[in-house]
Amino acid sequence: MTDDARPSAFAARASRPAALRALLRAKRFFVAPGAYDCITARLVEVSGFPAAYVTGSGLSLSTLGAPDVGFVSYAEIRERIAAMADVTSLPLIADIDTGYGGPLNVMRTVKDLERAGVGALQIEDQAWPKKCGHEPGKRLVDVAEMTGRLAAALDARTDADLVIVARTDAVAVEGLDAALDRAHAYVEAGADVIFVEAPPTREALARVAREVRAPLLANMVEGGRTPLLPRDELAALGYAFAIYPNALTRTFARAGLDMLASLAATGGTAEWRSRMLDHDELWSLFESAAWYALERRFAGPPARADR
Repeated sequence: MTDDARPSAFAARASRPAALRALLRAKRFFVAPGAYDCITARLVEVSGFPAAYVTGSGLSLSTLGAPDVGFVSYAEIRERIAAMADVTSLPLIADIDTGYGGPLNVMRTVKDLERAGVGALQIEDQAWPKKCGHEPGKRLVDVAEMTGRLAAALDARTDADLVIVARTDAVAVEGLDAALDRAHAYVEAGADVIFVEAPPTREALARVAREVRAPLLANMVEGGRTPLLPRDELAALGYAFAIYPNALTRTFARAGLDMLASLAATGGTAEWRSRMLDHDELWSLFESAAWYALERRFAGPPARADR
């Protein structure tokens, strides 16, 4: 059986860090939609996107039913990201919050998730417990502690192509000037990509792009603090790529509520059938033919009936 006939969980893969590096080197703006589980990771891949962003807030909501308040443990994060990496060949850009402890914890996180097969790891300068970047109440560590986190992450990676994204949440806490100062320090510390969280205006987004000399990530949050700019405008400003962390989460929640309201009102799902995948379509999305073929290969001959 060839690798391309195997389900994704058993297929050989090219280096995902190298694939993400190639996207960045090409300097063609791309979009990495947010994913938080195997279903959403698979949807992003079959929809033709070149990368997926593992959203910490979406993972918290789907794992524990809690908002992004630093409630999910590292073990839960690691298990979920490893499972997602198994079902997609895309480079995953994984949100690892603050690294889950001191420098040694950061190093362990990088080692574990590099082995799991991610393409990039994003680490931020908040104090633990962290908060969603578009919510109040954030606290920052000082620049020295954050650059220590970055140094630990860079030292821990064994694949030099693994992309380290440095995020600063300083805009909401200390202002844009301080956020830019931090961004420059993180570039100097060796970060591969800079993520300035929550610039509140188009001009603030533009200023970040003018002043930071590194590939830049733009975070597009529906209803968040940053204006939603179209792809072409973000590219023209100078951003390397954009993430849409919870576009799927919000869409699923809205569609789910609407479908359930219809089910409660009508007693059935007939009105929603055209907006659903049917049984075979859903199973095909998850490579059912390849799973069955692999099972048959090793199942042995069928048992003989008694005569």
